[in-house]
Amino acid sequence: MQSLLTPGRTPPGPARCLALGLLCALVLLLHATQAMAGGHAEAPMIHQTDIPMPMRDGVLLRADIWRPAGPGPFPALICRTPYGKDTDRDELRFARSAVARGYAVVIQDVRGRFASGGEFEPHRNEGRDGYDSIEWLAAQPWCDGRVGAFGLSYPGSAQWLAALEQPPHLLAMAPAMTYASLRQSIYPGGVMDMDWTRWALVSMAPDLRVRKHLPGPKTGHEAWLDWKRRGPEYFEGHLPLHTQPDLTSSPGAPGFYATWLRHPYADHWWDYADLAGRYDRVHAAVLNLSGWHDDAFSTHGAVDNFVGLMQARTGQHSGSEPRNMLVLGPWTHGIKAITGERDYGTREFDTAAHLDYDALVLDFMDLHVRGLRNRLAGSKPVRYFIMGDNQWREEDSWPPAGTRAYAVNLGPRRQPSELRRAPNRLSHAAPLPGPSSSSFVADPQKPVRAIPGSDVGPIDQRELTPHGDLLLFETRPLKRDTTVAGHIRAEIYVSTDAPDLDLYVKLLDVAADGTTYSLMSTGSEVLRASLRGPGRAKRLLEPDQVYRLDVNTLLTANTFHTGDRIRVVLCASWYPGMARNLQTGESELVSAVTRPARITVHHDAEHPSRLILPVLPRPEQAGQKAADAVTPLPAPGASPP
Repeated sequence: MQSLLTPGRTPPGPARCLALGLLCALVLLLHATQAMAGGHAEAPMIHQTDIPMPMRDGVLLRADIWRPAGPGPFPALICRTPYGKDTDRDELRFARSAVARGYAVVIQDVRGRFASGGEFEPHRNEGRDGYDSIEWLAAQPWCDGRVGAFGLSYPGSAQWLAALEQPPHLLAMAPAMTYASLRQSIYPGGVMDMDWTRWALVSMAPDLRVRKHLPGPKTGHEAWLDWKRRGPEYFEGHLPLHTQPDLTSSPGAPGFYATWLRHPYADHWWDYADLAGRYDRVHAAVLNLSGWHDDAFSTHGAVDNFVGLMQARTGQHSGSEPRNMLVLGPWTHGIKAITGERDYGTREFDTAAHLDYDALVLDFMDLHVRGLRNRLAGSKPVRYFIMGDNQWREEDSWPPAGTRAYAVNLGPRRQPSELRRAPNRLSHAAPLPGPSSSSFVADPQKPVRAIPGSDVGPIDQRELTPHGDLLLFETRPLKRDTTVAGHIRAEIYVSTDAPDLDLYVKLLDVAADGTTYSLMSTGSEVLRASLRGPGRAKRLLEPDQVYRLDVNTLLTANTFHTGDRIRVVLCASWYPGMARNLQTGESELVSAVTRPARITVHHDAEHPSRLILPVLPRPEQAGQKAADAVTPLPAPGASPP
């Protein structure tokens, strides 16, 4: 739009400025009235941009505000984001949907991002700033004092950190796809998730460079092209990690990333963003939402936050409405995966997996912010999707009730004469007495490479076959459908000639035609051996001593059909998506020296390596019709029965 102050022209007088301002407001109102969303005319709204919101230390954060054109006051919803308050199409669509229901909506740039003042330190200021923003919002004349919060990923964690500060006007929040522990999200199982390098360079660094006039890509698009041009291994494969120049020492490097690398997994520096033990401080109603193929920290975050909040509220009177809900689909990260607008992986879940994200969150807000009874009133608090069956189930609690522990034991090849690349045995049969083991060699200079595309959802992983750098265990074809739902525990007995190793336990569903799908994201499958056991103290391994490593972070819901096989892959790396263990006892954060390790997995009666699966009774086995496994939620807007 051409500026009114065109060079060479006389500035307009006050009367003309007033007339032009009224005209702009009228055009804006008419535009909002006439805009179309999904083929339906939107309600009239008022849209304000870059509204300053003062924080307690004097820093101004800026927000865009949408609200109904009527007199108000209205209940209000807030989203606080580092990704740009006016760029996320999903958030903007949600804002329009919320205004149509009678809410005012605020989307704010968090401290140090885009239009807001201050320095950006990821997560560090979201508690205090979130409290101040919620209370500022509640005090506005167009707000009736009732506030809810929404947003996915970082905006989800911002909600939790604000809720811990106990803002009195926060009644409900929907923190989707976010963590229960920032420490575990950066270092799942004690191993650094290298996808944070892409987040830092592509999503965060460009705006930091613009703000400080630093060299390097200035937009997310430019940063992504630079990432693709130089390749992930240039950034993620560099050793030691703290010397990668683009991330730590160049003028345009995101400073916070170097700070992260100075604080390893066990450092108390991360304690501020561990939610465990503090759920009693949260009084708002909470909708937890994630997916089986979401980032591991998000899946575990939704479950851990739901369970922790339920335990903290034990004995509290909550009426008939579930003030704490958990929804777990088959999705990867992002709203478009939830709604089905974006494909994720190659496994088909059909439209049963899709949810109307806007309707679900707004129904939750209607119930807990406005007190309007709707389809969620009286519903069970847990709803999860079983892959394979492609059905939703409802529960009163998590983990699902009625499961029974079913152990599958690792063993040798069924016949000693079998080909070296034939899988080892995986069965319910107890291990035989006498020594029995299988070994592989892990070399950080020749790591197991991640299957291309495996970071964006379930894809065929049949190419993971027995080699010298991994072990594969597999059942015979199953004789009946078997549904596994909940937390899976792997107990693996290992010995090695190295002081440390990473153990990945990958659980796969092998169909009769050989198609092989993962059931969760990689961060759920790994444990650094030196960080085993209770606490976070680093304890190196003694050569050739046998240790039991418990990987208890496996989490999924899947039906293995008749004729399918259950496969378990054990390896010591997944490169470049996860940091490599140097296997010297030193950290890859500060050292580049590596060594190979011979890793032996023991599977005899004295060392019964196994997986313990939570198996659900099948509906047909319980005398039910399969179609009666779950009663679908009524359509959005329907009244409760």
